[in-house]
Amino acid sequence: MLDIYLQTGLLIGVICLALWIASLVLRDVSIVDRFWGLFFIVAGWSYFHHQPETTMRSCIVMVLLFIWGIRLSLYITIRNWGTDEDYRYAAMRAAAGGSFWIGSLFKVFLLQGFLAWVISSTLLAAMSGSTGLHLVDGLSLLVWMIGFIFEAGGDFQLSRFKSKPENKGKLLTKGLWKYSRHPNYFGDAACWWGYALFALAAGQWWGIGGTALMTYLLLHVSGVALLEKDLRVSKPGYEDYVANTPSFFPLSFKRKS
Repeated sequence: MLDIYLQTGLLIGVICLALWIASLVLRDVSIVDRFWGLFFIVAGWSYFHHQPETTMRSCIVMVLLFIWGIRLSLYITIRNWGTDEDYRYAAMRAAAGGSFWIGSLFKVFLLQGFLAWVISSTLLAAMSGSTGLHLVDGLSLLVWMIGFIFEAGGDFQLSRFKSKPENKGKLLTKGLWKYSRHPNYFGDAACWWGYALFALAAGQWWGIGGTALMTYLLLHVSGVALLEKDLRVSKPGYEDYVANTPSFFPLSFKRKS
């Protein structure tokens, strides 16, 4: 199992190197975001392909992963099409100056590839083992479906809201955004806890580690924490929204009347 995991890490590294070279030509490291979901599809397919026995669970996990990864990559690609380099990377480029071209290989591409590889251990665990399907698998699928509804639904509602000129500068506080300030991030985490539950169903408890890392990143690094910092400054009325709406987990506190 370890050799499959290491080979997959090498494969992701090669892809990151190719993307870095492309970013030098395009002068845009934002392209790495479009491939975040695809990193996991590549990893999942590698684990699936090298399993000594194809199980119903591994097939289900692979299908769910494909749906999740393709949707995410398409969404980010469409959202960013024709735009300038993401402001986060533009700030990094300005701060690093002439050394950014080489620094971006390690600080952006290989870092994201490494994180994706570590997180993908959940997928390897979920696809390992030959036990038959049981009740925990049904719970896993339910958690994943709830997560996908929140993630894809939240992204769709936000995209439609931003597409209307009259909403420029306004906050989206309806739909799924009424129940969580970040329903898409919550949904993303829930999908990964669905994979973790599949790992538990397979008897591979160590698979929780990758999902725990993904959840931590969504909450404290690249997701909620980073976005909240910007929104509190850029969006009028955000403090009222904060006071009345859970940050991440829906129903985490009672909404004010």
